[in-house]
Amino acid sequence: MTNKSSVFFVFAVASAVAICSFVLPLRATRLQDAQQQKQGAMPGMDMGKPGGGQDSDAAKGANMAMSGRDMDMGAHMFMTDLRPANTGDEKRAAEIVAELRPAIEKYKDYKVALAEGFVIFLPNVPQEHYHFTNYDYGREAQTTFNPAHPTSLLYTKSGDGYALEGAMFTAPRRDSEDELNARVPLSVARWHKHVNLCFAPPEAHIQPGTSKEFGFRGSIATEEACQQAGGRWVPQIFNWMVHVYPYESDPEKIWAH
Repeated sequence: MTNKSSVFFVFAVASAVAICSFVLPLRATRLQDAQQQKQGAMPGMDMGKPGGGQDSDAAKGANMAMSGRDMDMGAHMFMTDLRPANTGDEKRAAEIVAELRPAIEKYKDYKVALAEGFVIFLPNVPQEHYHFTNYDYGREAQTTFNPAHPTSLLYTKSGDGYALEGAMFTAPRRDSEDELNARVPLSVARWHKHVNLCFAPPEAHIQPGTSKEFGFRGSIATEEACQQAGGRWVPQIFNWMVHVYPYESDPEKIWAH
C-alpha cells in the first residue's frame, strides 16, 4: 500500500468511527424515546431499559405513587432541603408562576392540550391526579428551563373530562442542587427524585402498587436486600421533578412539597 493510499485508508476509518459515534447514540436515543412513549413512560424520566414489561409496571407504580400531593415515600424519595428564604428567590419564583400561568391557561380545556401534543399518562388507570405529558417539552427540559413549557400538566378527573390544577417541571438526573436552584429556587420549592428501588421479578406477577416489599412504597430499600429477594435494583429512576400549582393563592401551596 502506498503512503497516499495509507493516508486515505486511515482517514476513511477515522471518519467511519466518528460517524458511528454520533449516529448510533442518536438513533438509540430516538428509539428509546419512541419506546417510552409507546409504554406510557414520561420523557425526561429515565425508565432504565425500555421495552420490557417490568418497566411498564414501574411506570404504573410510579404514577400511583405520584398521583397525590403527599409524596412521602420514606427511603424511596429524596427531596432537596429548603434553603434560607430570601426576597430574590421569592421574586424569581413569582416570575416563573407569572410566566407559567398564562402559558397553560388555554389548557383548562383539556382537549386543547391533547390537540397540541400532550399525552395522558396511563389514562385507563384510575388516579387522583393525571399527568398530561408533552414529550417535546420533556426533551427540551434536558438542556434548558422554560417556565412556559412544563414537561407535564396536572389534572383531576371532572365528570367526563379533566380539570387543570397545575404542572410539573423536570430536570436531568445528573443535575446538581445548584443547577436545580438555577431553574427553580430551592428556598421556595423542593425538587424530588425516586431512589433506592427494588422491583419484583417478572415471574412473581405482582400488580404495581400492591406489594409490601417491592416498588415505590415497598420495604426493600437496599441493594443487598433486593438481591436476596431476587428483585431488580434501581438506584434512581426518572429525573428530578418539581410540582407547581399556579392557581393557588397561598405561596406555600403553589410550590407544594
